[in-house]
Amino acid sequence: MRASNCIPNNFTIPMVVSSSAELLDLEHGKCVHSLGLKLCLFEGNTAVGSSFVYMYSKSGKMKDACRVFDEMTMRDVVAWTALVVGYVQNDENEMGLSCFCEMHRIGENPNFRTIEGGLQACGNMAYILSGRCLHGYALKTGNGDSQFVRSSLLLMYSKCESIKENYLAFCELPYKDRISWTVIIGVYARSGYISECLQLFWEMQGFGIDPDAIVMSCMLACFGNVGRVYESKAFHGQILRRNYEYNKMVTNSLLSMYCKCDCLDHAEKLFGELHERDTESWNCMISGYSRMGLVTKCIEKFREMQYEGIESDTSSIAVVISSCSRIAALHLGRSVHCHVIKSKTEKSISITNSLLGMYGRFRNLATAEKIFCREHKDIVTWNTIMSAYTNNGLYIEALGLFDQMVLGELKPNSVTMVIILSACSHLADLYHGERVHTYIKSICLKCDLSVSTGLIDMYVKCGQLRAAREIFDSILNRDVVLWNVMISGYGIHGDAKSAVEIFQQMEASDVRPNGLSFLAVLSACNHSGLVEEGKYLFSRMRDYFVVPTLKHYACMVDLLGRSGNLHDAEAMVRSMPITPDGGMWGALLGACKIHNDVEMGERIAKQAIESDPENDGYYIILSNLYNSVGKWEEAEMVRQLMKTKGVKKRAGWSIV
Repeated sequence: MRASNCIPNNFTIPMVVSSSAELLDLEHGKCVHSLGLKLCLFEGNTAVGSSFVYMYSKSGKMKDACRVFDEMTMRDVVAWTALVVGYVQNDENEMGLSCFCEMHRIGENPNFRTIEGGLQACGNMAYILSGRCLHGYALKTGNGDSQFVRSSLLLMYSKCESIKENYLAFCELPYKDRISWTVIIGVYARSGYISECLQLFWEMQGFGIDPDAIVMSCMLACFGNVGRVYESKAFHGQILRRNYEYNKMVTNSLLSMYCKCDCLDHAEKLFGELHERDTESWNCMISGYSRMGLVTKCIEKFREMQYEGIESDTSSIAVVISSCSRIAALHLGRSVHCHVIKSKTEKSISITNSLLGMYGRFRNLATAEKIFCREHKDIVTWNTIMSAYTNNGLYIEALGLFDQMVLGELKPNSVTMVIILSACSHLADLYHGERVHTYIKSICLKCDLSVSTGLIDMYVKCGQLRAAREIFDSILNRDVVLWNVMISGYGIHGDAKSAVEIFQQMEASDVRPNGLSFLAVLSACNHSGLVEEGKYLFSRMRDYFVVPTLKHYACMVDLLGRSGNLHDAEAMVRSMPITPDGGMWGALLGACKIHNDVEMGERIAKQAIESDPENDGYYIILSNLYNSVGKWEEAEMVRQLMKTKGVKKRAGWSIV
């Protein structure tokens, strides 16, 4: 056309530009852009401008797309839609949603394509409330009947993990293709609803749609997520009957499923039978061993992977680093770190976070700080280094890092706040704790249960029981951890009656107490000498099928012993199903000293010394018991026995 000296018009240009966009031929598109400007085809014509907005956004050049859009004197729904969809396709979802809102604000009516782009942005960011608003707008404007909008609604609700709304959107689809079935099955699979997944799986086939490899993988993921071994093996038979055993995606999903179901023997057998093993296959086995606590096998499998010439990715390396951390293998961890540098994967945020966690656990904070100072950081990076500081007792340094984080662009999440509240608790720093509480309110995290639990614990440790109780009373849906913290708080401050009352309220709220709940309330009774209440609560453990541990028995023995029920305490120690340790005998020996019961004291001291012959405390308590009743010779004999056995009295010390 150009060779024939024919001049393109405002109908020709958009068609050519659209072709350039589809071919991703940006250079040709720029030439056409220059020609359009030269021929003044942009003036008074929206089609030309819209086509260039589409082309630049399709090529990932959003700045150029915005420039063209801003220079347009007239803009119609097509231009706005091209910009909205462009932002979303280039993963600038926030900008895409803002653009949609601005379009609506100035009175331009979005069409079904614009709504589709807005819904996609909401799904990508998991903005469920904005997605619901767009859903309502689509229905109000009559765009809700569009197949494109309905499909977008299905995808949006699936990404937001809203199962009920996702299922309703699925039911409203006039035509359900394989993608629709895959989306709905995937949502239920991720949430572990195995019965619903199976029902949809059979319904799908009832409509004449055969499941593909993606659907089979979703089903396997569901079985793995809930750990249902029998159903997993049965579904394996379905895969064999459908000849999917050679599909890489399906076989890797099978491996992952067996590893999640703790069936490593089946996973190993399947792995050994694979004709072709890719990186994901190896990763499944490495993660499986790590998950089961078989850290040595995990590291061996990683070495085997390197020997086979399979290139490890960030996923497998991160798992191996975590495994080295778990077995405190510093030398091996450093070797993996060298491998990271050699393979040039140190810029990966997931690996950075794993290395931070490892060096933090090894108390090598100097190396951890060097890694943290790298350019790439996410919220997990900040949380990991702050956690390393708090775990190593550097609470003030953790608070300093938190201040840096707040001043930066990254917004703290609930995990951040729990870590910082823990630092304030250990320091009993009410000033910083109250500042953190104010900040939590400002970023609307006060409704998060883990954050609320951290706040209550902080106020308890700072001696502010009233503030802790106010937060506790403001929470409607309390879990067992929250109840335990409040019970423990009253116990620490010697208010056993309130601790027992909270425990009773917990029972009345249909929250099932666990072992820690009983330990907290029994400790409270012990500190305040509530013998009858302690006995009753200890007997209640059977009602909840909670098996008493050594700590529960120690509480009861100490409670009975301090209150003078020495024979009951001894009877409990001798009848309990757990072998008592030196600490248990020592607590009972201390009670004998309090009540000057020499006969029982001698008997218990013998048991205590046999349990822990190097503990100087038992000799000293027995010696003091003899002294308190005037048996000076026996007291001296105990002192001589200490010398004979080479047991030395440890000197006291203070950090003050």
